[in-house]
Amino acid sequence: MMTLEEYLEKQINEYLKQAVLSGNRKEGVGTVKIRPVKIREQIFYQASAMEGTKVLHKNYDREQVIAYIKEALGNGFGQLQAQGQELDGTVLVSKKGKITVKVKRHSGAEKIQIQAHNRVKKYILEEGTPVPFLVDLGVMHPSGSIVSSRYDKFRQINRFLEFIEDILPRLPKDREITILDFGCGKSYLTFAMYYYLRELKGYDVQIIGLDLKEDVIRHCSRLAEEYGYEKLHFYKGNIADYEGVTSVDMVVTLHACDTATDYALAKAVEWGAQVILSVPCCQHELNRQIENQLLQPVLKYGILRERISALLTDGIRANLLEEAGYDTQILEFIDMEHTPKNLLIRAVHTGKKRDGEALKHMMKALHVQPSLEKLL
Repeated sequence: MMTLEEYLEKQINEYLKQAVLSGNRKEGVGTVKIRPVKIREQIFYQASAMEGTKVLHKNYDREQVIAYIKEALGNGFGQLQAQGQELDGTVLVSKKGKITVKVKRHSGAEKIQIQAHNRVKKYILEEGTPVPFLVDLGVMHPSGSIVSSRYDKFRQINRFLEFIEDILPRLPKDREITILDFGCGKSYLTFAMYYYLRELKGYDVQIIGLDLKEDVIRHCSRLAEEYGYEKLHFYKGNIADYEGVTSVDMVVTLHACDTATDYALAKAVEWGAQVILSVPCCQHELNRQIENQLLQPVLKYGILRERISALLTDGIRANLLEEAGYDTQILEFIDMEHTPKNLLIRAVHTGKKRDGEALKHMMKALHVQPSLEKLL
């Protein structure tokens, strides 16, 4: 028999049609209806609680709504009924607290059709399809369902793959592609890139992950060997000093701290990378340099000075890449730490160099000289 935790893991997802908590043995809320809603391209779960004639609405993420349901069933509610695309279920709680879960699966034409406004866009790596590295890295259960506490990581991985999907026409399919990932860390995204490009899209790809932590490199190397990913390699090192390749097709640098991002971008330009994907982090350099009498009333506030400096840093980097012949965008990226560090610089080489006079005037007015300008 399925446990409550197992049932909620399978039932509560974007394909849920509706779940209803009822049979409250305590005063207050009578019933609670729960349904998925799409807010700013993300799925949340709206709980509508009936209290007398009032309806109270509150939105939760997936992990929060599962915790909310479990707490409700343990604190007075006697029943949960839920309908989904492939699964219906009833949870009954006796007065003594015994929980019974009854499940009915749909098949074929019986599948529930979810309205378009309630359906999340299809993920590149689909929920329900087991991916070995996601299981080993703690994002997926062996069944293919997502670990509730790692759902943000699952969305982040898919969002990152969407950025790569957009630039696929820039990557040749008639030869080996070399990708260098600097600061690969636990390598969720590195493994995802390899799996997506080689296993799903059929590209002949070699990916090199660099990181300064020996334990991380050992762990990732072991996993790559276990999966038979013979063209996925991990080495301890810094991108500024790495001499293992003479040219690279794509450079990825995620959360390289402060000027480490500048060294990574400069190295990518030196290698003639066709594509650069960079999520900068901890942009302190300009914070120490920036001075402007006109902006001083704002810059005197430390937190505003820090944020302005961070945004200016990435804007200058994007402009410098355009001067070097790259078509550059700054895009929003889902960040795991829930901080302002959620911008991704995506640069695609075109060879068309932009004039940099306006940028030079701005940097002179702000008294800043970022490392990337000096390196390039």
